[in-house]
Amino acid sequence: MKRPSVSRRDAHMPDRGFALEQYRLRAGVYDNELAMFEPLRREAVAGLRLSPGATVLDVGCGTGLSFPLLAEAVGPRGRIVGIEQCPEMLVKARERLASVGPCEVSLINAPVESARWAGQADAVLFHFTHDVLRRPEAIANVLQHLKPGARVVATGLQWADPWAWPVNLFVWGAALRSVSTLDGLIQPWSDLAAHVPGLDVRSTWMGGIYIASGTWPGHQASPLHT
Repeated sequence: MKRPSVSRRDAHMPDRGFALEQYRLRAGVYDNELAMFEPLRREAVAGLRLSPGATVLDVGCGTGLSFPLLAEAVGPRGRIVGIEQCPEMLVKARERLASVGPCEVSLINAPVESARWAGQADAVLFHFTHDVLRRPEAIANVLQHLKPGARVVATGLQWADPWAWPVNLFVWGAALRSVSTLDGLIQPWSDLAAHVPGLDVRSTWMGGIYIASGTWPGHQASPLHT
């Protein structure tokens, strides 16, 4: 069976307007929808290898589901920078701060490629942010705000092998509610890997989920803008 495709979402670039509408509609139920993926979130955060006092970027932070785990890892002297373009999702993230440990949290309501914040980070998390990872300018903006040696972790949906059609049906159904383009689902991390040498990519959930992790070497790596 061939991997499923949908004509509405097979454009090469992500559609920001479509994505915003998706997440505005989902803001109230988003936490429940992602409950099944929470073990992946914990694994992804562990892969950041955060130390007390560290600064971490949570790209596409949504309703802030990663904040408690990140805050526990960086401690009261640490900082979380959450970036989210959907105002309704960010309202939920701000509400969650009441249950987050005593670290500094900055919330930025902007597309990732145009977001602005001060300082450089020790790590960055891309948790189920397919549209972001398919925008080279978004990756470039994030990487230029990382310290050399910063940890980079990304996780999300991917197409499994063609023979695993039940898995791909699951991926397809989940993607309908979370991405604006199916382009790149065969290797969602490919643009990130071009700038993070030796990015380690592991498949889980019978091939329908990936976890990619590596270390940003700094600006001596390949050019960010292609």
